[in-house]
Amino acid sequence: MTLVYGLGRSGLGVLRFLARRGRAACFHDDRPRDADVAAARALGFEPCAPEPGRFGTVVAAPGVPIDHPALAALERGGAEVIGEVELAWRETDLPLVGVTGTAGKTTTTVFTARLLEQLGLPAAAAGNVDPPLVDVVDRPGLAAAVVELSSFQLERVRGFRPRVAVLLNLGTDHLDRHGSLERYHAAKLRLLANLTSEDVLVYNAADPRVRAAAEASPARKRPFEPAAQPRATNARAAALAAAALAEALGRAADPRELEARALELPAVPGRFEAVGRVGDVVVIDDSIATRTEAVRAALEAAPAPVAWIVGGEDKGADLSALEPVVRERVALVLAIGRDGPRFARAFAAHAPTVVIEEAEGPRALERALEAALAAPGVASVLLAPLAASFDQFADYKHRSRAFREALARVGGEAWTAS
Repeated sequence: MTLVYGLGRSGLGVLRFLARRGRAACFHDDRPRDADVAAARALGFEPCAPEPGRFGTVVAAPGVPIDHPALAALERGGAEVIGEVELAWRETDLPLVGVTGTAGKTTTTVFTARLLEQLGLPAAAAGNVDPPLVDVVDRPGLAAAVVELSSFQLERVRGFRPRVAVLLNLGTDHLDRHGSLERYHAAKLRLLANLTSEDVLVYNAADPRVRAAAEASPARKRPFEPAAQPRATNARAAALAAAALAEALGRAADPRELEARALELPAVPGRFEAVGRVGDVVVIDDSIATRTEAVRAALEAAPAPVAWIVGGEDKGADLSALEPVVRERVALVLAIGRDGPRFARAFAAHAPTVVIEEAEGPRALERALEAALAAPGVASVLLAPLAASFDQFADYKHRSRAFREALARVGGEAWTAS
């Protein structure tokens, strides 16, 4: 019997996967949503208590902490606790590209899948980027899947071994979950744990922590140097990954040609994307920017003076590192969400700050936009939250959609370059 611990996107994907195979399973969620429970029951599964000794396998959702007491008790009772990615990998022969890093995962994942498609190799992007890998591996006609892997997902891999692994960078993130930088990096490096000399590792040679891990791996190395812009770096990594998998599947490909193609691909939504304008003010959505390094890059790239919308659930960001760029480029800080007041206090000495005291996320974004657009001399409004979205939104994609909808409500026009 299999226990699916945690519903949501990943858990429901696992239940669909098990239903297609006729497997016996039940589910448990510490904070169940009625809609998720109804969806699970519609698949033929019922809730159950996580009783130690009853289950051989537990598939835990990424949001369930690795040290959850109930999971520890289940393991002591003889259960193997794995994640959705490990489950999918064990039951498919589909060639996989695994992509991780602190920044750039989604763009690299999507670009790699699109490049494989251009090479005549039908591919799907999956994993952290959505849909779950379990929803993709049974899809007919695919030649490969490209899997974005978060540290939460990699914590629970055991034998997972992609044909091509991509390690983009190792920075600071999710310290609220992992407790230390070392544990966060160790989770990321699980991607490399099972690689052999038959596999390919694409890695950032300019990141010393990445380089050290790569040099210790038996995989065939495909190093790259970062480009001047993050998007171009992601295109370079995607080109190397697509070329490596194509070669493994008997298809010749020139990484330089693929890199040029990748630079022409459309942007992935929510990643420093100009989504509209109000008069001469450009409105930029960088909802994915939840780390200090990503936010600093966004603040440096946005047209100044910047009205910066920040806030949500703080993940342990280093705020002091942003003080110089806030002083130099930010005209107004608009703080939203649970930890908005903390961000406002941190930056009050460096720029004018306003706390948006609104519990509902979409309305908070609308009020922040109104305040930003009323500020004199602003050249751009930037949503770069520096925080997780779960206090007010389902996820960062919901936050991104809500931002665009709020922009439309305040009279924003669709973005044009001129």
